[in-house]
Amino acid sequence: MKLVATGLLVLLGIIFVIAFALQDRYPWLQYVRAAAEGGMVGALADWFAVTALFKHPLGLKIPHTAIIPRNKDQIGATLGDFVEDNFLSDEVVKTKLDSIGIAQRAGAWLSRPEGAERVATEGAAAIRGILRVLDDEAVRDVLESMFRRHVVDVPWGPPVGRMAERIFEEGHHHQLVDLLVDSLNDWVHQNPEVVARLVAERSPSWVPSFLDDLVGDRVQVELGRFLDAVQDDPNHQVRRSLDEYLRGLASDLQHDPGAMAKAERIKEQVLDDPRVKELMAQTWATIKGALANAVDDPDSELTANFKSAVQDFGTRLVAEPELAAKVNAYVGDAAGYLVRTYRKDIAGVITETVERWDAQETSEKIELQVGKDLQFIRINGTVVGSLAGLAIFSVAHAIFG
Repeated sequence: MKLVATGLLVLLGIIFVIAFALQDRYPWLQYVRAAAEGGMVGALADWFAVTALFKHPLGLKIPHTAIIPRNKDQIGATLGDFVEDNFLSDEVVKTKLDSIGIAQRAGAWLSRPEGAERVATEGAAAIRGILRVLDDEAVRDVLESMFRRHVVDVPWGPPVGRMAERIFEEGHHHQLVDLLVDSLNDWVHQNPEVVARLVAERSPSWVPSFLDDLVGDRVQVELGRFLDAVQDDPNHQVRRSLDEYLRGLASDLQHDPGAMAKAERIKEQVLDDPRVKELMAQTWATIKGALANAVDDPDSELTANFKSAVQDFGTRLVAEPELAAKVNAYVGDAAGYLVRTYRKDIAGVITETVERWDAQETSEKIELQVGKDLQFIRINGTVVGSLAGLAIFSVAHAIFG
């Protein structure tokens, strides 16, 4: 386009020279000379204007030339402010998001198998990356710290007592008592020789063996009857006594300092320092191994369930307008928050980027983007100048002859 514009200027120059030389012989060439003269003036003026935007014309440092290189930083700041004021606002972002219907579009994509597969693939890659960069020792320390804060350091007595009190008041323990009584009764009926042997071992040596057998059989029968009675009678004295004992234990764990101290000693014995460290190490190793195996196997149960959940969520976004509206509202609020909080930082990227550019490089970048239109300005100036020159000469010739 530069060659076209410059070539048109050269052509008008040639025409001007020929017309100027022959106008005395051919008077009508005066009009051609005037048009060519005006065209050259227009072309030179617009060449100067266009060139002055990007550099000093002919290398001459004329005032108010090389405008873009000289005002590069101001242009970047102005562009950043323009973007911040006209694009990075709550209203613009929310209006655009509302017009898109992002929840419905995302739901349509997620409901398709390929969409769920893509999410699962990217999620697996993210998990693998996280597992690679995580420091196992640091993770174990965090888990141990959380476990100590929420389990070890917390007194066990009151919370255990409150939980047990609710269980005992609602009678949930009765099923466990029934199971214990049933098991004990079955064992007694199935192992009569054990009872007889225990009686024989604890009787004096001078007691005849047949008497031991009689006593053992009697104990076996009475014990069986007793367990049968406990088993068949929901209000048996043993059951009531057990209920009273358990309720009292639950109350003591909440209010009796001795019971609470005993619970703390049991906790310390069960969860001493080495056991806690070993438990956390095993827990993290188990979690890490399970996650690694699941994400490495595209057909694992975890991956299949995740894909199914993603597709189900996508289907619900499409089929349930209320859910889609909630998601759109959440996305709009999040985008609005990001814009309000970071709009200056986002717009600042433009300003800082332009500031880092070299002035000459900036000028060339802009010229490459708009240069074609600028050369059309030169061409249009040439044409308009030619018409203006022709018109001015024609009017002057008509008036002054």
